[in-house]
Amino acid sequence: MKWMKKQKWMGAAALLGIVFFLAVLLVKPIGVSTQFSVLSGIVHSTVDSAVITGDDERDSGYGSTNAYYDKSEGRLAANIKHPMNYDFIFVLAIPFGAYAAHLLRKKKYGTQSMERAESESCPLAGKSRWRQYFAPFIGGFILLYGARMADGCTSGHMMSGIMQGSISGYLFAGAVFSVAIPTAVLVHRKRS
Repeated sequence: MKWMKKQKWMGAAALLGIVFFLAVLLVKPIGVSTQFSVLSGIVHSTVDSAVITGDDERDSGYGSTNAYYDKSEGRLAANIKHPMNYDFIFVLAIPFGAYAAHLLRKKKYGTQSMERAESESCPLAGKSRWRQYFAPFIGGFILLYGARMADGCTSGHMMSGIMQGSISGYLFAGAVFSVAIPTAVLVHRKRS
């Protein structure tokens, strides 16, 4: 058990695994990136109310003049029309959970300790606000765009996919780690 105490991430990983297992068992597999398409569809349908249409011939009950929203027999169009579902609320809860974790960590370690840890771990810390936030935002945008092109994100393809025994989940995980590990080694080597 001493080894387990040194490896604090193991407890968090086990908790994450349990949460994912329960989500798959009780509701459905977790996926996040589709809900960004739903959000953009909500904005789009606000500007153009004719983009989502009712279609009684489909199980979803909806169709769209936009081919992307119309795929999967209009299921995305239905989610745009009625967005308050498990997935959308899960995505909305992510920033609130992150902020709650930040507050708990701040309470436990104090502000100065957190600022020192951030400056040691973040290569952009201490740079201009524009540079500190713009580069990660652009990286996140590219990542999300790629996730939508792949028709799913890391949580859907890798985490939920592997739990379901999906071959694509294992292939995606292999691709992610074969790129992420060498990248982390190069970044760490540059900073050392």
